Amino acid sequence: MSKVSVRPVSVDDRAEWDVLYQAYAAFYNVTQTVEMRDTVWAWLHDEAKESRGLVALNADGKLIGLTHFRPFARPLSATTGCFLDDLFVSPDARGTGCADVLIDGVRAIAAREGWSVVRWITAENNYRGRALYDRVATKTNWVTYDIKV
Repeated sequence: MSKVSVRPVSVDDRAEWDVLYQAYAAFYNVTQTVEMRDTVWAWLHDEAKESRGLVALNADGKLIGLTHFRPFARPLSATTGCFLDDLFVSPDARGTGCADVLIDGVRAIAAREGWSVVRWITAENNYRGRALYDRVATKTNWVTYDIKV
């Protein structure tokens, strides 16, 4: 396993982040425009927005993964949780422990912030990702619904 490190996303990461985020959208067959990526990038660097980001780097300092996350209110428990919105590892870096390092980074921030849970969703057919998620988290019984507006 190669050395993987994690840190907050920086303004200097834009070009490498863009490549990773485009690949993430392609993985989920989501059409994504430059304007959409510009919006997400702006959120990650705006203190007034809730979205935050971490990036993973290999030993050479190349970005090989990313995650975006944000706090969310949990009224029933009167706590704040963390929703992990996006997690992506470059295909050539899979198996290096990159996803584990990114999840651990989010978990550490959640603990430091006093958040009660780190939660995320994934596609039913994301078998490789789900193998990791089954190892590091507890699958819930909740079913997700969307209403398009």
